[in-house]
Formats: sequence, structure tokens, C-alpha cells
Amino acid sequence: MGSVLSKSLLNSGFYVFSTQYYLSRIRGGHNTFQIRISDSELAAMGEDVDILIALDRASIDRHLGEMSDGVVIVDRDVVELDKEHDSIFHVPLLKIAKDVGGNKIYTNTVAAGAAIGLLCLSLDSLNGVLTSIFKKKGQEIIDNNLKVAKAGYDYVRENYPHGCKFNVSLPEAQEKRMLIAGNEAAGLGALAAGVQFLSAYPMTPSTGVLNYVASHAGEFGVVVEQAEDEIAALNMALGASFTGARSMVTTAGGGFCLMVEALGLAGITETPVVIFLAQRPGPATGLPTMTEQGDLLFALHAAQGEFPRCILAPGTPDECFYMMAEAFNIAEKYQIPVFVMSDQYLADSLFTCKRFDASKITVERHLLSDQELRTKHGDYRRYKFTPGGISPRALPGQEGILVCADSDEHDEFGHIDESQENRIRMMDKRMKKLELLATEMKPPKIYGSHDAKLTLIGWGSTYGPLAETVDILTKEGHSANLVHFNYIYPMPAESIHKALAKSKKKICVENNYTGQLARLLRTEAGIEMSDKILRYDGLPFTPASIVEALREKGVI
Repeated sequence: MGSVLSKSLLNSGFYVFSTQYYLSRIRGGHNTFQIRISDSELAAMGEDVDILIALDRASIDRHLGEMSDGVVIVDRDVVELDKEHDSIFHVPLLKIAKDVGGNKIYTNTVAAGAAIGLLCLSLDSLNGVLTSIFKKKGQEIIDNNLKVAKAGYDYVRENYPHGCKFNVSLPEAQEKRMLIAGNEAAGLGALAAGVQFLSAYPMTPSTGVLNYVASHAGEFGVVVEQAEDEIAALNMALGASFTGARSMVTTAGGGFCLMVEALGLAGITETPVVIFLAQRPGPATGLPTMTEQGDLLFALHAAQGEFPRCILAPGTPDECFYMMAEAFNIAEKYQIPVFVMSDQYLADSLFTCKRFDASKITVERHLLSDQELRTKHGDYRRYKFTPGGISPRALPGQEGILVCADSDEHDEFGHIDESQENRIRMMDKRMKKLELLATEMKPPKIYGSHDAKLTLIGWGSTYGPLAETVDILTKEGHSANLVHFNYIYPMPAESIHKALAKSKKKICVENNYTGQLARLLRTEAGIEMSDKILRYDGLPFTPASIVEALREKGVI
């Protein structure tokens, strides 16, 4: 029902933002699907509820207090209530579903029609979505859904005082937009970037990327392997990458824990790979269907020894799409593992976006051609010392050369070499890459006035709530902006200092307990925060929750 309503409202011309709250149990527990609409861009959920479709009593008990002048649609023939409330409006959802559609399975569609009725909108968009969704099930199913949706709609118009509740006007006609989740955008970005091999063990909340790529694997010529575990998944991806395939894995925190030894193998063999890491609250199983940003420092420090890596953190589906291509290009140019860090909030929420432009994506392989290798006359050194630390990369099987790799410390040719002189030179070679990569990392985005006195600092998925918070503060007369990080590591320290130079108060806002970005900014750039706002209850920030925290801390 939530997805159907979201698509219907999008097709009516609204900006739509939807998010889910669901528990990890196979059965039972309280679940919700929230939809927010506007005639302007949205990237965060609010806290007030205008229409609550309550399919059980727990929904009323938990969410009635979030309503001020809204309406609770409830079937009182099914849900027993021991208290009355002015907002409660009885709609016989089950009876309409059985009488009009002939089956109780149409109850959700009745409720969707009732919600559209309360908004004083027409049924046209809902009918279009229902027709599209049930096309494969045949005309009878389509007709039944259309009939029950109209019956629910008509019940509201005939029984609710004045015919409907919210006199919502349709936005002016605008260009066609998508409703897309972060996981779908990341999967689409990987395909646009030319991914050739993806291996993974399914793990919430990253599985959506695996599913998306797998569902289009035939069209794009991608090999997708569901590995027996995460250890195998990353090792498979490294093997594929070693032979020249653009390779990636998808995982969440617990799965990445198992991948760590293979990550070290990528480090010393200088094998490029993209690791899509969708965070969820840990440790161990934690809260597997909820959100957190608790794995940043883990991704930065995981594995034995020291070696270069890159961390990117998109904040919107647009960034998921375009940054996946950047991740592959960085991985191949620098021959390092690149993390794309998401989380459950970004992975599962539905955002309204313009169509992505695949022509903006470039595929950069950084591989030696057969012609280039012929000029070397057999003197190919896989780990050749170079000023920037990036060695020429050829693939096994190319004519006239031997590509040798070793997980032991090795010399330029890839043969084991345990001498102190070689160790120092090889470590220096690998770590030099970070110096060059840091110069290519983009500075943090600044949203709002560049001269603001109060600066909110965030990373990844918190972009939407933080940007809206800046809008709220600005309207209240505060001098505020947002400095948001998508390019996390290596940090471009100079541009970060420039972005924060005029700020008097720096408040870091993160979905974790310890303020991991704040710690990273201190150690990598020497920047101290004035204060931190941290949330670690498994839920995402809302603009209202950030404003409230700022007031509690006396910042505003």
C-alpha cells in the first residue's frame, strides 16, 4: 500500500519521500511505512502525521500522539478500540474488500482509495498505478483493484464531514521524475559504471544492490555470484579483478567483518575492488533492519597492517548513482579497495529524483594494452616503483609478460622479498598513493551561506535532514549552513579548512555513539568540533529532532 500510494502521489506531480520502519522478525512486531509529500524537493521525513492508516491497535496506540489535526483511518469492525478520539474515522475496509472485490486481499487497496479521498485528489493517478502494477495478473485483478479503490474513495467522500479533509492542490506540471531508493540507484550506478563481476552473501540492508544488479545481469553481461559466505565473496571478487573484471561486493557490517582478511589481500596485492558497505546498528546482529553510521572507522582501519584505501559516502540516490562510477575508476587507477558507505536509511528510503544522466559517467580502466607491453620486451614489473606509487597494471595472459602476485611482501616483479630495504620501499610505494588521491578528493559540499556562524557538519545519508534543518534555522533568523562530506578518506585537509574557516560554531551530527567523523576530522585535519549531536537508537535524524537537540544544547 505504501509503495502504491507513493507512486500515485509522484505521478500526481508531488515530490515524495517515503521511508520504512520494520522489524527483523519473520512474523509479528510493529511496522510502518511513512510518506511525505510536497510541491518542492524533499529528502527527509517529518515527525507530524496527517493521515494514519491503522491496520492494528498498536498503530493507534503508538502514533495517535503524533497527530494534531489529522485523520486516523481504521476499520473498527476489525480493530477493537477502548477509547474514542476526534481523529478516528471508521472505514469498513474489510467489508468493502469482500463485498466489492470478492476477497479480503483487497483491503489495502480500499485503504489507499480512502487516503486519496481524504486528500481531495482524483483517483486517476492511483488507477494508473494499480493498472500498471497488476498488469501481469490479468484484467480481472486490475478491475477488482480499481473497483475497491473507488469504493474506499467514495466511502470517504460520502461519509467524512464536507467530503474530504485536506484541500490539497496539485502542483504545476513538471518534468517527469523517478521514485527510487538508494540501493536501486547504487545498483544502477554499478551497471552504468561497467561492473562485470559481483559476488555477495545477502545481508540487510545491502541486498537490494545485489538483487538489482542480478535482475539486470543478463542485459549488461554481469556475472553475479551468491557466495557461500562473505569470506568467499570478497576473495571471489579479488580473483575476478586480478584477471581484469570490474569487480565489487555488497555487504553490511557483520558481513564485512568476515571479509577483513581478504581486504588485506587486496591491500598487499594492489588489487582493485569496490566494497558497497550498507551500515546497520551493531555489534553482532544488532538491529539488522534499522539504521546507523557506526562503521566508518571500522572501514578505515579494518585488516592487518597498513595500506591505502578510499572511502566514499553518498547522501542521496543521485550521489549513489554517480559515485559508484567514481568508486570503480578510483579503485582501478590506484589499485586499491574503495568503500562506498551507505546505510539502511539511504538504502531503503524512496526519493524523488530527476532521471540520471549516464552520459556523465566515464569508465577508466588504467590497464596496459598489448601494444604498450610489447615495448617493454618482457621486462614487466607488476609492482614497479614509481614516483606516485602506482605501478603499471597488466593482466595475466597478456602476450610476452608474466604477472606475478604474492600476499607475502614482494619485490617489483611480485616475488617474495623479506629484506628490510625492500619492505620500506614497497610500503612507501603503496602509501604514496594516498598523497595523490587526497588531491583528487572533492571538498565537502556547503549548503547555505558560506559566511554562516553556525555550521552543521555531517556525512553520507544525513544530508537531507541536515539541509532541511539549515532551511528551518535560516527562516528563524539564525546564521547557519551545512558542510557535508561525501568524500571521506583520504581527507583533503586544505579544502576542509577552507570550508570551515568562517564558522564560529561547528556541530557534528552523526548517527553513531562516538562521533566518528568528528574524530576523523580531529586526527586527519586537526579540526575540533564545538559540540556533537549523536543519535544511535536505530532511527534516522529528522530536521525537527536536530533543531530540538540544538535548542537543548543551547546552540540556538
